[in-house]
Amino acid sequence: MERMLAARLHVPSRTLRVEEVPRPRPGPGEVLVKVEAAGVCLSDVHLIGGTLTPLFLRGDTVTLGHEVSGTVAGTGEGVTAWTPGQRVVLYAGEVRDGVTCTRGVDYDGGWAEYALSSAHALTLLPDAIPFEQGAIIPDAVSTPWGAITETGAVRPAEAVGVWGVGGLGVHAVQLLRAVGACPVIAVDPSPVARERALAAGADLVLDSADPGLREAVGKATGGAGIAAAFDFAGVPAVREQALSVLAPKGRLVLVGLTDKPLTVTDGTRFSYLQQRILGHYGSDMPVALPRLLRLIEGGRLDFSGSISGVLPLAEAAAAVARLETKEGDPIRLVLRP
Repeated sequence: MERMLAARLHVPSRTLRVEEVPRPRPGPGEVLVKVEAAGVCLSDVHLIGGTLTPLFLRGDTVTLGHEVSGTVAGTGEGVTAWTPGQRVVLYAGEVRDGVTCTRGVDYDGGWAEYALSSAHALTLLPDAIPFEQGAIIPDAVSTPWGAITETGAVRPAEAVGVWGVGGLGVHAVQLLRAVGACPVIAVDPSPVARERALAAGADLVLDSADPGLREAVGKATGGAGIAAAFDFAGVPAVREQALSVLAPKGRLVLVGLTDKPLTVTDGTRFSYLQQRILGHYGSDMPVALPRLLRLIEGGRLDFSGSISGVLPLAEAAAAVARLETKEGDPIRLVLRP
């Protein structure tokens, strides 16, 4: 039996090991993909750290990696839409047995030399887009895209705020500008993150610790407040701050994951202003991925600057440590088998 390298997480002990495992074979309706690039996400850090636990994993060990691009290496019985050599991006998840499962969490992902996918859970990667950039689209880009276009339903000329300009938030800034939001206000305690937001197209950047934040938001929005606020930090204090500058009928979209309670300090004000809090997770892959890839191919979007480093698969643990400690302030690190 052919073998391959894979970065596997033993969930009970939260132990990550790069080890040799059998190379998977595509079954009926499946595609085998030779992995060319796989993103490292904060969700992976949370999985290893223990603050995130798989809900639908069968067994106690999983190959991590939900941001994956590569080439078709083989197909299973009944697959006619894919042929070996095609460049592809894998969905970050798919429906299995009636539930939505996440790749690299609930079933084996792409921190490996090869990965399996349902024939319906991948899309073509245009030749003009490098594998590294293509790999990060299924989460780092499509998640904020879904939050903005679907959950938040942002319309042109609406004032918006982004709290947390990390691996997802920085893309949210770029996407909000692309859909015509104005002004785009980014909030982050890190000077590096604020500079990053300006480079991505933010109209105004603010330190979350600035006592004049509310006044600055009011001035930037003509006193109206923010129509749509996006929390990419997953921090209770961020949500309170965002609510304090939210416009009447404004919506707060929760994208950053946290196990901490959600509170509204002034429930009467919240109800009187008819504001909304909306949870968001992932995106509609079959719709989002082709659209985003088309926009990148057409020159409307460029995420090449988001690749902060490329490491070999054997250094998966080092990549996780760099992201967790923010060494070098990375946006996205990518593993290449």
